Amino acid sequence: MKSNDYRLGYRGDIEGLRAVAILLVIAAHAGVPWLAGGFIGVDVFFVLSGFLITGLLLREMADTGQIDFACFYLRRLRRLMPALILMIVLISLSAYLLLGPEEQLPQANKASLAALWLSNVSFALTQTDYFAPSAENSLFLHTWSLGVEEQFYLVWPALLLWSLGRGHRELPLQRLKSIMLGIFAISLGVCVLATPRSPQFAFYMMPVRAWEFAGGALIWLFSGKMRAGEVAREKGAVFTRWLGWTGMVMIIGTAASYGTQMSYPGWHAVLPVAGTMAVIAAGWADDTHSVSRLLSYRWMQAVGRVSYSWYLWHWPVLVLGHALNWSHDPSGRLVAVLLSLGLAMASYRFVETPIRQQDFWLSHRRTAMYGTLGITVAVCLVSMHWFNVAAAYSESPIMQRYSHARFDAPSIYSRGCDDWYYSDRVMLCSYGPSDAAHTLVLMGDSIAGQWFSALLPLATKPGWRLVVATKSSCPMVDEPYFYARIGREYTECASWRHQAVDQVASLHPDVVVLSMGLGGTQSFSQTQWIEGTARSLSALSGQAGRVYLLRTTPHLDFDGPSCLASRAGRPKWLGSAAGCESVVDDARERQVYQWLQQAAARFPNVQIVDMNGMICPELRCSAERNGQVVFRDAQHLTASFATSLGPALSARLGL
Repeated sequence: MKSNDYRLGYRGDIEGLRAVAILLVIAAHAGVPWLAGGFIGVDVFFVLSGFLITGLLLREMADTGQIDFACFYLRRLRRLMPALILMIVLISLSAYLLLGPEEQLPQANKASLAALWLSNVSFALTQTDYFAPSAENSLFLHTWSLGVEEQFYLVWPALLLWSLGRGHRELPLQRLKSIMLGIFAISLGVCVLATPRSPQFAFYMMPVRAWEFAGGALIWLFSGKMRAGEVAREKGAVFTRWLGWTGMVMIIGTAASYGTQMSYPGWHAVLPVAGTMAVIAAGWADDTHSVSRLLSYRWMQAVGRVSYSWYLWHWPVLVLGHALNWSHDPSGRLVAVLLSLGLAMASYRFVETPIRQQDFWLSHRRTAMYGTLGITVAVCLVSMHWFNVAAAYSESPIMQRYSHARFDAPSIYSRGCDDWYYSDRVMLCSYGPSDAAHTLVLMGDSIAGQWFSALLPLATKPGWRLVVATKSSCPMVDEPYFYARIGREYTECASWRHQAVDQVASLHPDVVVLSMGLGGTQSFSQTQWIEGTARSLSALSGQAGRVYLLRTTPHLDFDGPSCLASRAGRPKWLGSAAGCESVVDDARERQVYQWLQQAAARFPNVQIVDMNGMICPELRCSAERNGQVVFRDAQHLTASFATSLGPALSARLGL
């Protein structure tokens, strides 16, 4: 029996709002500097889904007194699944042909999870930070939001049916409003509480995002008078005009002012969600000066129509372009964005539209359901086979060489000398005789820790010992800072730094070597860099013979071992063209270097040491040089390469 294919009345402003959302997301992912917060476009999509799906289901219940679950789920699959499967298959094939085996392994794993609509759960459980640089290598990272949406579709019809009961032609909407307000309040409360404590869980999991969908549902439920045209035209036009433009300012304003160095979603998500709710509510009114008129322009609607396909294609095209070294500059990223738009338009024209217009899905439900299940299983099986093939290839000797380079790290980590962000415990690891007459201290974050292998031979010199005090991602700048990877202020760092400085000072060391990276300190101002560093130096310099501040080492624009492994595994014409080299031109680092020099100049026994010319000669950083792998990731030196710099570093330290 064929069920009615329930649809809502067309609203051009809704299509235009989709266009705003996708343009913001793409701008953020493409690196547009003044729209770094464009990721809030996903929140706009969530509110729209809550609004549209709630309206569709309530209309069906008003007409029939029930919800046809099978029909609802098949409509959703018909709308979303074909384009998703096409993207997964073609991007997986591209990755198989273009990427090295080590790069393919995580992609194959995430491809199957994306087909199952579970990638958001995977990212949450593996503590994958959406804003971390490492996440930029995942071809299917963007499918987390599709998983959230599909999980919303799975539970929302049952929730509405439970809220309203069966067989009601006059729906008890007051009860539903109360339930939706409760979901909104509880989910928002959990979101606010969970974001600083468990940021990945708060970001990726549907229950923590449920308040955004509930927000869209509430607009449908509470904007009935606008929908029925019962608001007085004179008063209503002024109010809805103000409401709509205010909402759009909130959306664009947050996209322009937000960035990756913030805790999200939490309270920060309230503004874009509220703005979206305001724009949707205002869209019921017919006002020539409203924001809805702007959103209803033909080109906006055209972009909105392909927004789903464009969302599917833009991210993996950008990631592949970055992997192939042709999207590192703005022109390359623009090419990637335009290419993804072309793929989206083709997908919409030849896949989405024809399939969405087919009645077969609803007239042959069992066949359609088994067919979608079979296709999903097939994609998962092919992904598993792809994973096994890549894993077997990664065991070849040349691939093992690069895999081993990734783990060529200082032994201080295996000894447990570094607790990262888990605690503020200070563990001073000592090498050499405990009663040695002279003490050398290596102190700082993981950038300092990479120099351990270069300094370790000094612990074998008669009368010397080496003491290591490091905490990853914790700079020796006495200032609080927000650490994006954990989604909150890194309070453990401040506590550790104060304790570590006191303990090191109590040793009265002959030499202290400090170093730090720039990874978590992008928000520091000039004053913070100078004064915060000076406070740390002041506490140490009075108790130490000499203090050396090592300039932060250059970094690659890519993961070193992955690039080398991928070149070895890619087609020769592609591998030779890509290269594993970066030109060092970091204006921010040069600024920080000058500020550190100003801080060091205040103390007579503090000196800056610059080893970068030996790491990246003539400002060119290579992942491998003279047969030796230089970097174990994008920014840390391998222990082997650091060891080779030991004599030069010792000479500059006068040891």
